[in-house]
Amino acid sequence: MPRQGAIVAVLAVAGLASSFMFTLVVPIQTKLPELLNASREDTAWVVTATLVAAAVMTPIAGRLGDMYGKRRIVLVLLAVLVLGSVIAAASSGIVGVIVGRALQGAVTGVIPLGISILRDVLHEDRIDAAIALISATLGVGGALGLPISAVITEYSDWHVLFWMAAGLGAVVFGLVLWIVPVSVLRTAGRFDYLGAAGLAVGLIGVLLAVSRGNEWGWMSPAVLACGLGGVAVLLLWGWYELRIDNPLLDLRVAARRPVLLTNIASVAMGFSLFGSNVVYPQMLELPTATGAGFGLSLLAASLVVMPSGIVMMILSPFSGRLAHTVGPRLLLLLGAGALIVAYAFTLVFSTAVWQILVANILIGVGIGFGYAAMPMLIMRSVPQTETGASNGLNALFRSLGTSTAAAVIGAVLATMTVGHGGAQVPTTAAFQVSFVLGGAAAVIALVVALFIPTGRDTSEQRPSLPR
Repeated sequence: MPRQGAIVAVLAVAGLASSFMFTLVVPIQTKLPELLNASREDTAWVVTATLVAAAVMTPIAGRLGDMYGKRRIVLVLLAVLVLGSVIAAASSGIVGVIVGRALQGAVTGVIPLGISILRDVLHEDRIDAAIALISATLGVGGALGLPISAVITEYSDWHVLFWMAAGLGAVVFGLVLWIVPVSVLRTAGRFDYLGAAGLAVGLIGVLLAVSRGNEWGWMSPAVLACGLGGVAVLLLWGWYELRIDNPLLDLRVAARRPVLLTNIASVAMGFSLFGSNVVYPQMLELPTATGAGFGLSLLAASLVVMPSGIVMMILSPFSGRLAHTVGPRLLLLLGAGALIVAYAFTLVFSTAVWQILVANILIGVGIGFGYAAMPMLIMRSVPQTETGASNGLNALFRSLGTSTAAAVIGAVLATMTVGHGGAQVPTTAAFQVSFVLGGAAAVIALVVALFIPTGRDTSEQRPSLPR
């Protein structure tokens, strides 16, 4: 078997490539209507398609990994990433780009699958540090990828972004094939195709309502039909899952107190993280004449945001050791506390670029600790045969948090505006409200984390693996 350090490194690179897909098109997002010769409402699907595909595929990929081999499904997802990237790179119209971006979104399942692989192949003493590293890639990939995307779009054609993504996916595919061992632990039974379809339909409905509510109108027939219809389908799906022998997701395991509370905290943590991703770049890039911005270029703004990702990476080994010593619940509490401090700091100090930099570093501390703790809490509470699906479900809850943050904070910034240069831009008050919302979400995460049991579920012992 390859050295365990090499396995961790390859899975970390796969996680970085996966999370990079979410910031890949940020530098060209405002230019998409012109580049694709389409309306702004249509080009919004370039982002929405990735978000929806990621949320739908992550729990399904987790179950497929448990049943057919985690490494095999990781390779399939990376191949889908390469295919989607090539389709988008070869397209000049909106349809091809949307299809490509949807396929790129599916690769998000690589991160929870990678975390599950760690439990299968690492010695117990090394698992926490490795999980912290892989979890950190959820934020690091986006933070580091943003300036890279900005440089490419500034000095080259936008298609190069997608060709780069295809090349990155191909390299990671080769590394996983070479280094990561074949998964031998499998869950018996048949794949729940009906459950997968029901989950997909329900999630698509809810996510469309949340992500497009600002544009379609929150009380519009389309939003109400998607939202209420999605909820109804998910309720029916849950009823069905509880009554079959081989469900897509074992909801009884998901209902265990530590798993349920961790997933609820994940929604709040996802909201708090994405709130910072929405607010801080806009503040940094708005013209100074608006009274609320700093007038930085996209590249300069991304360099201010980037240290949060670096902090997550630096903290990951410390997070693992701390979790191994005092338990992951304390780690989650520390993460939520750091996010509260970050938003409180920005409420009081937000008149200089260095202050935004400090806030982003605190965000990096909060997400680095919080995102490391959540999969540890999950895997201490589920059987080893359920790790892929359970981590995928946890990733889904984080996605629900980020989707809600995009909609809610987007609505605040779009509603509380002032005219400037013929356009409507967010006011200082809009940013202040957004900081309050991000901090409130972190408070919810902290309160929920207080009620997560601290004991390890020892109902299923794992074999001792070599160091």
